[in-house]
Amino acid sequence: MPTDTVPPLPRTDTVYAKSSVLLAWLWRDYLKKHIALLGVALVFMVIEGSTLGAISYMMQPMFDNVFVQQDGSALWTVALVILGIFVVRAISGVIQKVILTRISLLTAADLRLSLLGHLIRQDGGFHQTHPPGFLIQRVQGDVESVNFVWRVLITGAGRDLISLVVLMGVAISIDWRWAAIACIGTPLMLAPAFGAQRYVRKKGRQARDVGASLATRLDEIFHGIVPVKLNRLEDYQTRHYRAQTDKYIYSETRAALGTATIPGMVDLMGGIGFMCVLLFGGAEIIAGEKTVGQFMSFFTAMGLAFDPMRRLGALSGYWQSAAAAIERIKELIDTPIVLKSPENPVAPPTGTPDVHIDNVTFSYGDAPVLRNLNLIAEAGKTTALVGASGAGKSTIFNLLTRLVDPQQGSVKIGGVAVHEMSLEDLRNLFSVVTQEALLFDETLRENILLGRTDVSEEHLKQVLDSAHVTDFLPKLHDGLETRVGPRGSALSGGQRQRVVIARALLRNTPILLLDEATSALDAQSEQVVQDALDKLSGGRTTLVIAHRLSTVRNADKIIVMDRGEVVEEGTHQDLLDRGGAYSDLYRLQFRDGKKVVDPVGSLALEHKQRDLDAPRPGLLQRIGQRLFG
Repeated sequence: MPTDTVPPLPRTDTVYAKSSVLLAWLWRDYLKKHIALLGVALVFMVIEGSTLGAISYMMQPMFDNVFVQQDGSALWTVALVILGIFVVRAISGVIQKVILTRISLLTAADLRLSLLGHLIRQDGGFHQTHPPGFLIQRVQGDVESVNFVWRVLITGAGRDLISLVVLMGVAISIDWRWAAIACIGTPLMLAPAFGAQRYVRKKGRQARDVGASLATRLDEIFHGIVPVKLNRLEDYQTRHYRAQTDKYIYSETRAALGTATIPGMVDLMGGIGFMCVLLFGGAEIIAGEKTVGQFMSFFTAMGLAFDPMRRLGALSGYWQSAAAAIERIKELIDTPIVLKSPENPVAPPTGTPDVHIDNVTFSYGDAPVLRNLNLIAEAGKTTALVGASGAGKSTIFNLLTRLVDPQQGSVKIGGVAVHEMSLEDLRNLFSVVTQEALLFDETLRENILLGRTDVSEEHLKQVLDSAHVTDFLPKLHDGLETRVGPRGSALSGGQRQRVVIARALLRNTPILLLDEATSALDAQSEQVVQDALDKLSGGRTTLVIAHRLSTVRNADKIIVMDRGEVVEEGTHQDLLDRGGAYSDLYRLQFRDGKKVVDPVGSLALEHKQRDLDAPRPGLLQRIGQRLFG
């Protein structure tokens, strides 16, 4: 059943990372490489930011020389200078915005790739506690949130900061006392502003977590759409998604409240400052100590200064929201990778290796799965693993490919311990065919080649023939260039399995792992796929997991497992003659060559068979039975 919440990353406290730490991390790992472009953008940013100061400075000659003294010759000069300022502002603004937007997109792409690459390399335990929807939200949603805010920051913060410095310089050059009076309300907003920033960080973090829950819910719904429909869970899932959406709206609204509060406090400070300047400066103008042009230049500079000040205040709120996302991303990237290649790896075995598992014990958390397991799969032969669900069969595959490591014991391939090989060399030894054929929403050719460019058309044709892909290829409208749809939805189950077998043939590895490869297929498809698997397993060390014993009768060795231990092993006939656990499993599944679903079904089959074997009465005899019972 889908979960309502996604477990957050473990935190030992509620202390948030300092903004300086997050910014230093972003600069060191992602932005520093673009320092040349940033330098060019900075030049045009300074130019654009300085133009507001130039405009405010031109207010004094415009009012004193043109309007008050009515100097006609100064009119054209002032007008052309102001026009030039706006032209320079427009050109510099376009150039720096384009450059900085490109930098932000490149930075977001690098961040997304770093995060994805790190998450892909995490072990199975990590992915069990972090659902796909949670990770998708981190890679897509959080990085996009950072990209949006980062783009606003680097295209706006620098320009506005420069504008603010230049405008304050103009104001101070006219009268430093007026400038000080205009900022008289600043101390009143410092404490509330810091409080608002922490509030935004807290609500932004909550919104990121709820967003991950929403992504997880959607991932579970769409991946399980058939069970959702069959169990009539449409309304149930919609209600739960609505409840999570309401939480997300609540958190985002509260974060927006905190973000909007900061520029609101700047407005309040500006109103108090302007009132005080008007009262103080107005008296000096009336007394003739200052000119109208000086006041208008100062008033324009301060008026223009409060606009970037408001934007910078809003940016501080946006940054807190982005910082919540960056914290989540950094926590994931800083999560250590448990299963790694050794520093000095041993060369992998050559030829067709055997497999030895010696005294292996493994647990998932507190749940024991394997108990002192000993197992040998001989080189070039087929070894089948059978037993009830939960016996530990799939865990053996995970140990062989080192998706997990045992708590004790050793796993060796061709005499080499799996943990002594590099992960690349180890996994190059295996081809895996499972019940769930993993296909991507790409062409059939790409799903088979998986990026390889060293495969000739002749070799590919041989592989397609051996895997029986050519049997259905003419039915596809674009042949190998046909897109197979999400998860291979455009193909049948048997067709998907044959594509995966073609992949395995192309890999040409010495060890083959088959995990319920035909269990979900109908009889006709199973026969075709089984034939392809027989060709694939030839000359390879093959391990097979199967619940249907009909698929492992011809195995060289059958190993029966129960509760993480080997209870029997031998050939099919040996195990039947022994009359132990395998014989019980076989009798449970088969009787006189017919599959038995359950004891009631078994009894029904026996009665039906006796009826079929009994002599059929003649016509007169049947009439007598109808009349007289």
